[in-house]
Amino acid sequence: MSDQRKDYGRRPSSQETGARMHAQYDRPYGKKPYQGDRKNSGTDRSYDGEPRRKKSYPDNGGYSKKPYDRNDKPYDRNDKPFDRRRGRDETRKPYAPAPVENERDEQPYLLIGRNAVREAIKSGRSIDRVLVTTEHDGSLGEIVTLARERKLVVREVDRKKLDELCMPFGHGGKTANHQGVVAYAAGVTYCEIADILDAAKERGEAPFVIVLDGVEDPHNLGSIIRSADCAGAHGVIIGKRRSASVTAAAVKASAGATEYVKIARVVNISAALQTLKAAGLWIAGADMSGENMRAAAMKGPLAIVIGNEGEGLSKLVRDNCDFLVSDRDRQRRRRAF
Repeated sequence: MSDQRKDYGRRPSSQETGARMHAQYDRPYGKKPYQGDRKNSGTDRSYDGEPRRKKSYPDNGGYSKKPYDRNDKPYDRNDKPFDRRRGRDETRKPYAPAPVENERDEQPYLLIGRNAVREAIKSGRSIDRVLVTTEHDGSLGEIVTLARERKLVVREVDRKKLDELCMPFGHGGKTANHQGVVAYAAGVTYCEIADILDAAKERGEAPFVIVLDGVEDPHNLGSIIRSADCAGAHGVIIGKRRSASVTAAAVKASAGATEYVKIARVVNISAALQTLKAAGLWIAGADMSGENMRAAAMKGPLAIVIGNEGEGLSKLVRDNCDFLVSDRDRQRRRRAF
């Protein structure tokens, strides 16, 4: 094969190539309607010497007449097509008002469990009716006998009915352990601080009061009330705000101790401590930084303040306490395990 390359000559320029293509493909319709001179864009756009025609608008602002009269619409005013499609109701009910704080305390609530119902019947509490299962085993027969002696309404229902009633008071999606008996009772009756002090005077004992500062779990509240009854406390003081109230769950956890312990509900815990101080009581606050409670002088008129489950005592309540105590021996035992 020869290494010589063929000489094609000079490469044509772009102008020459374009002219050659125009000469090869000539326009069949002749020249352009304008001689390459475009007019400036403006209001006067005209071709062939004729001005552009302006659009004509009617006197009503450029809008044509509606296909229907204003008073003769194709749909009813109270039943529009989009209302039916979206399921909207023009006569919808107004929004329900916000629930009143602690409204459930004034309404009837349930007494759940055998101990709670039995102690309520023994104490003479106002009970509307008692619901029991058809199987009267163990202490359930005793409860039914006590209820009939007091001429209370006793109804035998299915266990599933009791499970439905106790479902809001359970844990982890399970119903509360009703043990086959539930009673409808009136709400707990709260007392005043003076009633607690009068009860101590009637017994001839030094006042012993438990004050709860922000205990939010009703089960903890019931357990504290049960322990206070066992320790011989004359009453328990709780707050109205940011605090658990005596509900069905608290009564169940107290095992019926709420029927025998006086419970006062106050607006301000700090003001309640000042009232107890004026009555001659010493205020002891339960705090981790306090001294050992076994070494402290916890005798005579005394009030023990227990704080929140997570935050403990509030700053103002801690300042109103005379001294702070803690169970350090229990802390050592927990660390050992």
